[in-house]
Amino acid sequence: MDNEILDLLKKNDEKLEKIYISTEKTRKYFLWTMILTIALVVLPLLGLIVAIPSFLSNYSSVTGL
Repeated sequence: MDNEILDLLKKNDEKLEKIYISTEKTRKYFLWTMILTIALVVLPLLGLIVAIPSFLSNYSSVTGL
C-alpha cells in the first residue's frame, strides 16, 4: 500500500514537472508575442501620429490652402 502511494506521488511529481515546463514555454511565447505586437503595431502608429501633421502641413502649403 505504501509503495503504491509513493509510486503515485512520484508519477504526479513527474507530471507536475512536465506541466510546469510547458507552462513556462507558453508564458515565454506570450511574452514574445506581446513584444512583437508592440514593435510591429504600436510603434508605427506612434510614428504616424508624429508624421501625419508634418505631411498635412506640407500638403496644405503646396496646395495653397
